[in-house]
Amino acid sequence: MNRSGKSPTVRRRRLAAELRRIREERKQTIDQVAEQLDWHATKLSRFETGRRAIQPSDVRALLAVYEVKPEEREALLVLAREARQRGWWHAYGQAVPEWFEVYVGLESEASSLHIYECEFVPGLIQTEGYIRAVHRAAQIGASEEEIDQRVAVRVARQKLLRGEGSPHLWMIVNEAVIRRTVGGADVMRDQLAKMIEAADLPNVTLQVLPFAVGAHPAMGGGFHMLGFGSLETDVVYIEYPTGTIYLEKQPEVERYKLIFDHLRAAALPTEASKAIIARMASELAT
Repeated sequence: MNRSGKSPTVRRRRLAAELRRIREERKQTIDQVAEQLDWHATKLSRFETGRRAIQPSDVRALLAVYEVKPEEREALLVLAREARQRGWWHAYGQAVPEWFEVYVGLESEASSLHIYECEFVPGLIQTEGYIRAVHRAAQIGASEEEIDQRVAVRVARQKLLRGEGSPHLWMIVNEAVIRRTVGGADVMRDQLAKMIEAADLPNVTLQVLPFAVGAHPAMGGGFHMLGFGSLETDVVYIEYPTGTIYLEKQPEVERYKLIFDHLRAAALPTEASKAIIARMASELAT
């Protein structure tokens, strides 16, 4: 797993933010800049939101309009070239859907991951058997070859936790996650054992949110928060069956941070969480 700070997804977002910042400093609107370059305003808007990859030649054109100094111009052109590189996940082809590429790219450079899951074990600590069972249930009509590819992608993502500069992962799982037998007793027992093993890693914190808590702030569903230190705005990621949502506005992110704080305050401490997971594993062995 590449932790060298070269995720093309993050580079594209950073470049987009810089281009937007420079335009706003020049007090020009998107329409004004687009007109000078004979572009459609939608093209520039997509560049500035990171939804569309930008060619270095287009960056040069924008920087000329903005009259950016040579030293800053060169740094932005380097960023543009890095943003055009292919991430490790492209080797897996269609096994990584386009709507999921953004998340994988962000995940590969995040310094922290805060995850709440209400239905299944977080992907970064799933066993191969558990991954396969989840995909068989979710990917209705998928061939075994397609499932094999998706399993391979998820296993590759898990290298993130043990590589140099690994992010801190804080996971909270609903008690339903450890009680739902996915893939049969043997698969689930192995999965519970892996959760305990992962919880002992120095960069991983794992808590279980017990049923006894009752109502809680995240009853609407699971979510991920990705942190990037001072380099990038934190991102909240929410997945649903046909796509994803990325929240980046400060009030939205702060709201989810508050929700996560309430969850970890209500969840069992780490040792008690490992104990209840171990108890569930022992029940599956009987």
